[in-house]
Parts: sequence; structure tokens; C-alpha cells
Amino acid sequence: MSEVWFVAGGFAVEGPGLPGPPWASTRRLAVAVTVLLGVCIVADVFAIFAASQVHMVMSDVHAGRWDAVTDERLEQADILYVVASWAQMTALAAAGVVFLKWFHRSRVNAEIFDPEGHRMKRGWAIGGWFVPVVNLWFPKKIANDIWDASTPPGPDGTVRPRVSVGLLNGWWALWIAGLVFGRAASQRYKKAEDAHEIIGAVNTWLIADGVGILAAAFAIGFVLKLTAMQTERAAHHFGHAHASASPVVGAGSN
Repeated sequence: MSEVWFVAGGFAVEGPGLPGPPWASTRRLAVAVTVLLGVCIVADVFAIFAASQVHMVMSDVHAGRWDAVTDERLEQADILYVVASWAQMTALAAAGVVFLKWFHRSRVNAEIFDPEGHRMKRGWAIGGWFVPVVNLWFPKKIANDIWDASTPPGPDGTVRPRVSVGLLNGWWALWIAGLVFGRAASQRYKKAEDAHEIIGAVNTWLIADGVGILAAAFAIGFVLKLTAMQTERAAHHFGHAHASASPVVGAGSN
């Protein structure tokens, strides 16, 4: 039987008595997610700037300051708005793909730590994000189980005090709030028929983007914290001796 041990800084751990897929470090994925979420924050900041330009132009239109409303200014505001929207969508899509890979891998790791501590199958770690309605709570439910299963033991090696879920709860609350405000802003903008209604829609977009920045910041904290928890949990789960093993230990057969 082959045996490869690698915990603290690398990719996989497998060996006798470890059923199912091997434990795999999510550190590299966590770094990638963190960088891409940072890009999302930058895109949201740019979107706030673009929305503020639209807001100022529409405010001049609404106030009847026609001398300040030129075709060039209207076109510039429109281009900024379109570019910002595409930047946000592209950044979110890229971050979403890598985040889902990290989230699913974290779910698999958590099942190794605590096989009985999960209320949903591991496939829902990805599928749960795409099923309408249930995607409002399935991912959070899965994240709670991952968090609990990944909680490292206490100093005595046996007690596992629950780590505060403030980052997790904050991230999820802000994520849902961002979806709500984004949906509301989109509907208001589509229905807007004059400058006043466009201003109202843009105000909602500004709130949505601000919430999005906070959600991304909390998501970064959640990803980094859970990754650190799983690394520490793995060190205890597989033993301190294996936790410090080199990246390529070798393989043997019985």
C-alpha cells in the first residue's frame, strides 16, 4: 500500500486508514482567492467613481443646468458606467470560479476531519450556489459545517472550543445584502424614465457597491481564517510528526 504524507505546506496527505480523497492544502487557492477578491474591491471602487459621474450629470439634468450638460460629458459618463459594469462582472466571475474550487476543497478536507459533521453532500458545495432560492442559505449551511469540522483542538489536544463565526456571518450577511441592493438597483434603472428616477437607481447602485466592498473584505478574512484553521487542524489530525514532513517524502509499498 502506498503512503505519502504531506500536511503543513503542501498538497495532499494519504495513508493507511484514511478513506476517501486525501487531505489537500488550500493555501495556494486561498492566496489566489484573496488576490481576486482584492481585484473585485478595486472594480467596485471604480464602479462607485463611474456611478458618481452619472449621478452628477443626472443631477444637472434634473436641476435644469443645461449649460453644464454636454454631449461629451453624457457620453463619458455612459462609457465609464459600461466599463465599470464589465470590470465588476469579469472580476466577480474570476473570483467566483477560484472561490468555488477553494470552497469545495475545504468541504472535502472538513469531511476528513469530521465525517459525520456535515448535513449536506459535498457536491452541494458547488451546486448549492446555482440552485435558485436554496442558494440563499445552502452555502452558508455548508460553510457552518466546514467551519465547525475545521476547528482546531484546544491546548490539551482534545477540547475543541468553537472559533467565533463573526467573519463567516458577516461575510454571508453582506453577500446577501449586496445581492438584494444590486437587484433593486438593476430593476430601478430599467424602469427609470427621467433624471430623478435614474438618480434614485444610481443611489441604490452606490449602496450595492459599498456593500460589495465590505462583503469582499469579509470574504477575504473568512477564506484566510478557515484556511489557517484547516492547516492547524490537519497538523493535529495527522500528527505533529507528519505536519513537518517535506513536500515530497516518497512512497513505499507493502
